[in-house]
Amino acid sequence: MRLGIAVDSRRCMGCWCCFTACKDEHCGFASKLSASQPMMGQKWIDVVEWERGDSSRRVKSASVPTMCAHCKDPACLKAGKDGAVYKRDDGVVIIDPEKSKGQKAIVDACPINVVFWNEELEIPQKCTMCAELLDDPEYLAYLGDPALKQPRCVEACPNKCLYFGDLDDPSSEISQIVASERNTQLEPLAGKETLVKWLNVPTVFLAGTVYQPQELDEVLVGAKVTLSCKETGETWETESNYFGDWEVEWLPKDKKIDIVIEAEGYKPAKYSAKTDKDHYVDMTYMARK
Repeated sequence: MRLGIAVDSRRCMGCWCCFTACKDEHCGFASKLSASQPMMGQKWIDVVEWERGDSSRRVKSASVPTMCAHCKDPACLKAGKDGAVYKRDDGVVIIDPEKSKGQKAIVDACPINVVFWNEELEIPQKCTMCAELLDDPEYLAYLGDPALKQPRCVEACPNKCLYFGDLDDPSSEISQIVASERNTQLEPLAGKETLVKWLNVPTVFLAGTVYQPQELDEVLVGAKVTLSCKETGETWETESNYFGDWEVEWLPKDKKIDIVIEAEGYKPAKYSAKTDKDHYVDMTYMARK
């Protein structure tokens, strides 16, 4: 059994309920797995938010809940001494609140900066995946069904952004959602296997608007927009919508993308754009054949 959390960033609306629930569970409460989380200065689960787009014509935001990834080969475990960091049989990575005293190197080792230093206690701290709660027989008895057990962040999410379960069970909800959605590991964790699975984290989008000839001052609906990348051999297709707008998401970063816009009765419009950032490639006025 490998306990895991899947984070579907498309569904996150930045409400911070997960963060609040984590604070509610761990602030003022200590267990053999962790000392109490300080009220200020630590985010065992953070909601990383950023504004996307380089033009006022196409701006949107992204929100990605981020917590300890519970790596298969944890950098924090390697940095810890004398058993300060260990992995449970279910894969959850724990920092021992007693053995880790004074070991600030554990904080510095984390590639995604989700291990925090408790200055007062002189210990590193992080997400435990609520293992102390999941192990509690009273909690399981309260639920009435062990299948309902889940970390507090998952329990509190109102938009079904977080999923919890056994990654080794192909029939579990978390295994099915991981298998069906776009897996997008965080860049600092590239190539690493983790118990937290990030899904649908945005990469880069290109967008634009298609118009009929400029003198008509009318958008063009249903124009075919084809994007291609010679370097990767990939192509993407979409159409301009009712407002003449088009957008293609999930493009590879730092590539040259060729764009062709076609519509019956008009000459093809061709140009290129770079995916160094989210980019609105401007308005395209089509010319009649």
